[in-house]
Amino acid sequence: MPHLAFDFGLKYIGVAVAEPRHGTATALSTVRARDGIPVWDPLDALVRQWEPEGLIVGLPLNMDDSESDMSNAARRFGVRLERRYGIDVEFVDERLSTFEAVQRGGSHDTAALIIAETWLNSQAT
Repeated sequence: MPHLAFDFGLKYIGVAVAEPRHGTATALSTVRARDGIPVWDPLDALVRQWEPEGLIVGLPLNMDDSESDMSNAARRFGVRLERRYGIDVEFVDERLSTFEAVQRGGSHDTAALIIAETWLNSQAT
């Protein structure tokens, strides 16, 4: 069963899908947000379409492993997702995912793809 991965941001939230059975991940879209609250309709549609088994939220940790205000905001977003959809949420270290997304020529959905790939790699070990 697929998992949806999210790159949380205050203005934009990237979304990707991870397919553990095949070991693949695909960037899906970027959803607008206002102060970290997403426009829910596009997310609702993606959840209906993919029927995910789980949700993955990138956790922006500092380089010393400490949490920041953005980490706390990402955790609140994860709680909102879990309450809205009744689907378990996992958090994945997303340090440098935005940097890597830019290196790949992408943006928020590419960062979500990297988060999905990180999660898939953690499942393989």
